Amino acid sequence: MYRLTAKQDARTWRSGVPVSASGPAYSPYSVLSRIGNTPLLKLNTIRPANKNITIFAKAEWFNPGGSVKDRAALAMIRKGERTGALTHERTIIDATSGNTGIAYAMIGSILGYKVALALPSNASVERKQILRAYGAELILTDAGSGTDGAQELVREIVRRDSGRYFYPDQYNNDANWLAHYETTANEIWEQSEHTVTHFVAGLGTTGTFIGTGRKLKELNPSVSLVAVEPDSPLHGLEGMKHLASALVPGIYDPSLADMHQIVSTENAYAMTRSLAREEGLFVGVSSGAAMVACMQLAEEISEGVIVTIFPDGGGRYASEEFWQR
Repeated sequence: MYRLTAKQDARTWRSGVPVSASGPAYSPYSVLSRIGNTPLLKLNTIRPANKNITIFAKAEWFNPGGSVKDRAALAMIRKGERTGALTHERTIIDATSGNTGIAYAMIGSILGYKVALALPSNASVERKQILRAYGAELILTDAGSGTDGAQELVREIVRRDSGRYFYPDQYNNDANWLAHYETTANEIWEQSEHTVTHFVAGLGTTGTFIGTGRKLKELNPSVSLVAVEPDSPLHGLEGMKHLASALVPGIYDPSLADMHQIVSTENAYAMTRSLAREEGLFVGVSSGAAMVACMQLAEEISEGVIVTIFPDGGGRYASEEFWQR
């Protein structure tokens, strides 16, 4: 029932960015051709008591790089190629909490680009191992300053030697949110058979929320957009930002959200465990946070079809202690 029916055009990447058909990386059989068109899953066990509310989650760990960030990373790299800012003489560099970095590293290995990434030193062991497996150079930054500190360091590195690097700057690059405007939103619209009433997504770079939300509003202005944030600056939700205390991404539009849901780290951890043990969904902590927000929202509405994003799988957090509780 909840499947895309549109046929993929082999001349176009699923990010919606046309490319020339030359070389194996441009083939419809390439790993990159598998980015997007992820499944929409119905939550059957963890669900609201109100039977007039249904919750669906976009299973973004089905992307080849394992997360929703594959979409934006490919779009930003393609934009760099089109504009001439990215050449094989330059190294892709950016700040990341892990997932976008993994996407850059995967795509870079396919297209032949060097990748250097600044990320907080407290990023999960698994994320660091995956990045090294793809051959990325890691620049570990102070854990206490989070991704804000990583951004500041990358900007300084690029200022010192701009000719050596291509800096996509995922927090301020319109290709980030446009990737979701062009793909994620349309997939949700078709997979939900145009029934989605509420879209729920966590805020990090904010690209997923902004791009998907803008397009869904165009498709149906009555769709409610619900932004999810951690409840404090000191939280354990990798990839998410407490915007009141952080560098606000340039692509963020504060007027877009119809509602906000605030989620605690402990509640997100507990939900992440429950998703694995009750739904068979081994997902990351930001997925747990999104699900908490969906259940909170379900207490505030009388009916609806809620669609959220589960950004990545749980394997990137397997060493975290909260699984043992």
